[in-house]
Amino acid sequence: MDKCTIMVVDDDSDIRDILQLYLHNEGYHVLEAENGLQALEIVQATPVQLIILDVMMPHMDGIRACLKIRETSSIPIIMLSAKEEDIDKITGLTTGADDYVTKPFSLMELMARVKAQLRRQSYAVKDLKEDVICIGDLIIDKARHQVTVKEKVIPLTPLEFSILELMASYRGIVFSADRIYERVWKETAGFSNNTVVVHVRNLREKIEENPREPQFVKTVWGVGYKIEK
Repeated sequence: MDKCTIMVVDDDSDIRDILQLYLHNEGYHVLEAENGLQALEIVQATPVQLIILDVMMPHMDGIRACLKIRETSSIPIIMLSAKEEDIDKITGLTTGADDYVTKPFSLMELMARVKAQLRRQSYAVKDLKEDVICIGDLIIDKARHQVTVKEKVIPLTPLEFSILELMASYRGIVFSADRIYERVWKETAGFSNNTVVVHVRNLREKIEENPREPQFVKTVWGVGYKIEK
């Protein structure tokens, strides 16, 4: 598994050194910045999975840096501050920080908070991936109910979308017309074959570059349809 990259942003070199040591011992790759401006430069140039961000720094403080980062990124941010007042914590959290730790802090507690934020981020990424199906140039966004081919949005009817989503969710499985009808129309299949054939034909006309030689929705003659793995 690739190491997570964590950036420590603090103008105090002693704090950066001790955090670098502990994070490295926990198996993380660590980047360091002395102020908010350096942090922004690093975020723009290097993938980072989590930021530990001090509030009081020269040139650009942690509050302003957090606001700038949040304009383009949802990277987990844990703020560090010597201020213990509730209003300071509220300010930090409302600017986009995910957690707030006051100095002096327990290194063990901070490591636990780091791991908790990374777990939440991994779950969020997992959920996002499960909502999006990618098959070559075909992207099915289930949450948005949107289909794109080569970055072009393809307008589908609800039934066409459901047929495509069904086969894309079970790639390699052959679905008969009756089975598609039962799963999509949620009715017992009767004289459903022609209905499904028409909808599959219309679907191909919209998503396939050459509907006569489909790239995505394949016909298994005498059996039904499938989308390859």
